[in-house]
Amino acid sequence: QVQLVESGGGLVQPGGSLRLSCVASGSSFSIYAVGWYRQAPGKQRELVAAISSGGTINYADSVKGRFTISRDNTRNTVNLQMNSLKPEDTAIYYCNTDRFLNQVIRGTGRTWGQGTQVTVSS
Repeated sequence: QVQLVESGGGLVQPGGSLRLSCVASGSSFSIYAVGWYRQAPGKQRELVAAISSGGTINYADSVKGRFTISRDNTRNTVNLQMNSLKPEDTAIYYCNTDRFLNQVIRGTGRTWGQGTQVTVSS
């Protein structure tokens, strides 16, 4: 059973950058798809970006050109580089994983992390 731990959140000013990491325990991480989700207060959880085991990537329109998802299978890690941050990016960010990318994109991946808070404010 894969377990996920997110890190890298914090407080940043508008226009700033943060790098989130999702580290997975367990073997065979390279065959899993991973997605980053976020949930702002009073809003539904939404997909931010997802990456398949083969490197296929999906982004939400709201983050295209600002966020970059990448994976390092040697470190069992998926990173989310967030640039040009806006106040509306403020949320708890979660990672989600499953063998199948379509499950991750639907938000029905088998495993979730505990989340990391990102606050964009001056």
